[in-house]
Amino acid sequence: MTFDGGPSGDPNQFGTEAFYAALGRAFVAMCAVVPVLFLVEALDVWLGAGFDPAAGIIPKRIDGLDGVFFSPFLHHGFDHLYSNSVPLILLGTFVLAAGVRRFLWSTLVIILVSGLGVWFTGSSNSIVVGASGVIFGYLGLLLTRGVVERTWWNFAVVLLVGLLYGWQLVGILPTDERISWQGHLFGLVGGVLAAVLFRRRPGVDADYPLTTP
Repeated sequence: MTFDGGPSGDPNQFGTEAFYAALGRAFVAMCAVVPVLFLVEALDVWLGAGFDPAAGIIPKRIDGLDGVFFSPFLHHGFDHLYSNSVPLILLGTFVLAAGVRRFLWSTLVIILVSGLGVWFTGSSNSIVVGASGVIFGYLGLLLTRGVVERTWWNFAVVLLVGLLYGWQLVGILPTDERISWQGHLFGLVGGVLAAVLFRRRPGVDADYPLTTP
């Protein structure tokens, strides 16, 4: 008697048991990320730690360059974090379900492109924090992945994402509001780049779907 230790089927093929299992595990994993962000914000607010000026992106200043990596974990208050939590979980779930390796590399590319874009083009009098650049990156990645990989599953994700968050694409345009449209724009660009760089090549690439021992 044999036992494979997990659901049967290809986790990247829509409708298989492994597919739904990978999607469920990705959702749980992304839900676990948000409490960490709330903990960071709580420490910043309640202890007056001053994380935003210390670790946010300060455009065109060398001492603000480290914020490229740290700023996605920081927010301007709990309202800002609340508004980012749901889209981060939803979009991140779809990205993570396609494989851990692709998720990690794609997220790194998005953070770098979005953060450096803000650092080069933003106002030197501002401090930029928040996960919205990553969210727009995931949006761009999913939209582009449906095109470059030409799978029915990815096209279905594109349709769902478009219906839920397509209107947010206006966030890449300059505005008078105190939001970093540069972070949104370059995050979207980073997502498109990641989708092309880490696209799945049938019969060639192998990925690491989110699995348990």
